[in-house]
Amino acid sequence: MNKALSRSLGTGLLLCSVFGTTAFAEDAPRSDKNYAGLLITAIEHRSVGTPAEDGWGQAGTVVIGGHLNKLIHAEVRLGAGYADADITGGDLALAVDYFGSWYMGIHYPLGHLGNVYLQAGFSHISGEAKLANAEEDNNARFRMLEGDYPGSGFSVSWLAGIDLELMPDTYLVLEAGKLFEDTDSGVNAFQFSSGFRYEF
Repeated sequence: MNKALSRSLGTGLLLCSVFGTTAFAEDAPRSDKNYAGLLITAIEHRSVGTPAEDGWGQAGTVVIGGHLNKLIHAEVRLGAGYADADITGGDLALAVDYFGSWYMGIHYPLGHLGNVYLQAGFSHISGEAKLANAEEDNNARFRMLEGDYPGSGFSVSWLAGIDLELMPDTYLVLEAGKLFEDTDSGVNAFQFSSGFRYEF
């Protein structure tokens, strides 16, 4: 009787283990999940004027997306600037008031560590270039930028990043890429972000 009981218990534990693992794996496959994130974004404006100058601004970014399958994802991003970029070599300030981006991307898992990913898409940007002391000689090269910025409101965007799983469904995100290129002035803006993403 003890042998029969032991066998029954052993079989039961084995079945529980197998079905429990299967249930956990099938509980919520990543391909069925959506996600939301909140990022702090540093925007570097490069190639401003001739000779080229640069400057850094700050923005907050909200990310909403979903996994289309195990490797492909799509998302939209909405961002708003809260610190203008003071451009070196003059009195020009570049403000990104808001931006919206749409991306398609591919991600590759790094085991239990997280994922690396690459994505590309399009962005719409709205902002303003503010030039103080426009009459000064050192600001002459920035006069054409004054007013709406960027002159071309739509641009191709891309970024690469890594997410590190802190706890189930919660990730630390680190990424960098290109936000936009102003074809009117030749100014390039690059984005560097960090924050958190939650999958559900």
